[in-house]
Amino acid sequence: MSYLNRRAFGALILALPASSVLAHDFIAGDIAIGHPWTRAAGANTNGAGFLTLRNTGAAPDRLVSAASPAARVVELHAHIREGDVMRMRPVADIPIPPGQTVHLRPGGLHIMLIGLTEPLRQGGSVPLTFRFERAGEVQVTLSVESAGARGHAH
Repeated sequence: MSYLNRRAFGALILALPASSVLAHDFIAGDIAIGHPWTRAAGANTNGAGFLTLRNTGAAPDRLVSAASPAARVVELHAHIREGDVMRMRPVADIPIPPGQTVHLRPGGLHIMLIGLTEPLRQGGSVPLTFRFERAGEVQVTLSVESAGARGHAH
């Protein structure tokens, strides 16, 4: 990259809002965590976190827990069909096989934020700590999208 291109790139980065510049991917050992997000929600209600977990290693791992100061309780959840009805249920862990990507998304696996301690406002962020069986702990930030978002906007 030439000197002028580097200067133009640097000027562009400085002109962007901080939320656009920050990487929205995280690494814990062999686990790559991509595009974590949540929907806007009111205080004392519930929210959910969505993202991808990719195991780049040769050994299986699993997400065993999550915690956040933004909620009274944080649980790993799945949607499960019971007869003709889909219900959310807590799961003990989320397996991440080697070389595979696990998608946490609306209508499937997700992180349940129960009893939000403050409103989640669009454009804001939510701190979250994940604990993996092999990869250990990692701090993640969920970006807050609109209340009706169906996916990460960035």
